[in-house]
Amino acid sequence: MKKGVFWIIDGELHSYPFDGTQTGGIAKSGDTYNHKKLWEFVKPKGCNKPYNYYPRGRVEITNKSKPVIYMNPNIDSDHIEGIKNDFEILTDICIRYDYSEHYRCYLDR
Repeated sequence: MKKGVFWIIDGELHSYPFDGTQTGGIAKSGDTYNHKKLWEFVKPKGCNKPYNYYPRGRVEITNKSKPVIYMNPNIDSDHIEGIKNDFEILTDICIRYDYSEHYRCYLDR
């Protein structure tokens, strides 16, 4: 299992599992990515949208080794299997739809 972040860009899942090799976009904790910081390294070519334009989410691992997916409520459940695959999650997951400003995107405006 891996922590990390993801975006849904034009209906396509863009996942960034944290493996420690990327030197940019690291969160303050140093053990995962920060959406805002990582965006400059991973945004699609020619994209002039800010990091918070597209629906996004993150995978965290609790201290009891349980995976939790925090994500914008506009992300379709069809993407869950892809998220599980990309972050190497083989167990049941907890999904937390985050309605806060933190995960807002253009669909919420």
